[in-house]
Amino acid sequence: MTNDAPVFAPAMSPKEGAEAATALFREVFEAEPDGVWYAPGRVNIIGEHTDYNGGLALPIALPHRAHLALRRRDDRTVRLVSPQTREKVDVTSLDTIGPKGTPGEVAHWAAYIAGVAWALERDGFEDLPGFDAALVSCVPLGGGLSSSAALECSAAVAIDEVAGLGLAGTPEEPDDAGRARLVTNCVRTENEMAGAPTGGMDQSASLRCREGHALELDCRDGSVAHVPFDLAAEDLALLVIDTKAKHSLDDGQYGARRAACERAAQILGVELLADIAIEDLPQALERLSSTDDADELIKRTRHVVTEIDRTRRLVDLLQDGRPLRGEKLAEAGRLMDASHESLRVDYECTCPELDVAVEAARAAGAHGARMTGGGFGGSAIALVDAKTVHDVAAAVAQAYEREGFNPPAFLDAVPAAPAGRLP
Repeated sequence: MTNDAPVFAPAMSPKEGAEAATALFREVFEAEPDGVWYAPGRVNIIGEHTDYNGGLALPIALPHRAHLALRRRDDRTVRLVSPQTREKVDVTSLDTIGPKGTPGEVAHWAAYIAGVAWALERDGFEDLPGFDAALVSCVPLGGGLSSSAALECSAAVAIDEVAGLGLAGTPEEPDDAGRARLVTNCVRTENEMAGAPTGGMDQSASLRCREGHALELDCRDGSVAHVPFDLAAEDLALLVIDTKAKHSLDDGQYGARRAACERAAQILGVELLADIAIEDLPQALERLSSTDDADELIKRTRHVVTEIDRTRRLVDLLQDGRPLRGEKLAEAGRLMDASHESLRVDYECTCPELDVAVEAARAAGAHGARMTGGGFGGSAIALVDAKTVHDVAAAVAQAYEREGFNPPAFLDAVPAAPAGRLP
């Protein structure tokens, strides 16, 4: 058994983020940025793989953010740098960039930033200016916490301001309709420029969440509601467990799940699987049983329809005005546990590291635990008593050591503010 304390990944304060991004910008570009913009990562409380099926999701924005110091240029050149690439600045042009698989393909992380300008131009904002930008992010990479969406959304609010598009408003007074439009362009960036067939939940969380609240997101029409989620007031905490298992959404597994859902919807004669009411699920599964790939389609459909129902039930529970304790807390935990089991058995998108993390957290006293994000690696979350955060983390770390896994990392998930400009 290890005696090492669990490793918690700290969030940079707004001041630290602004100073670090500005210092890198000055060092590389020998100039002052026009400002520093940020966008948070996210964790999803419940509602996994429902976004591209038109269902409900319930994410929160994290205090862990991507910080982008940016300066508008008078030409169409884009120059990008991060602490890892300071010796080799990425240079491209808005006149030549294009989607993945085309001659204008943009490599690696630069696609998530330059690609936002490309998407906005195709949304009618013509002849956007180029820019120099320095990125400093504390959103854990590969942890399933939407590090890529944080990049896109930080670029979106920065470009919005320096190009005078007038879409975002401010974090204190956000323009929700404008931010929803930015979400659409960030999703297009992820899908076409980076080649990851994700839905819009990650970007919606980064741009449209509210501090101290979870975001009830209807992924069919993009409408949102802000659900109170002040765990500290109930002496609770949300522990995020970064499994350190390899996590990628463009390796085919994610796309295969999405394709199966689209095929099931087509067979059932609906636009999206969200059109299947929970009471109609048995009949829908019976219809799918006669297909050649019945086992796969039944499992994927059952997860999506029951996950949407679980999300709706948790939202109703959180909004009922009663303190989150006693039977209400137990029911919230049961919904989280059931979500993970559905993702493990029916959607088959967990992995040994995720399953061990969830089992160990539950055994150590978590009220509920589940994987969060796209799966196949990434992170899990556990709803725990605030005083037991480090004990639960230590139990997970010990379980990992017994299994021979790489040590996990942890962070505290506090519902934070949406993307915007730092002072």
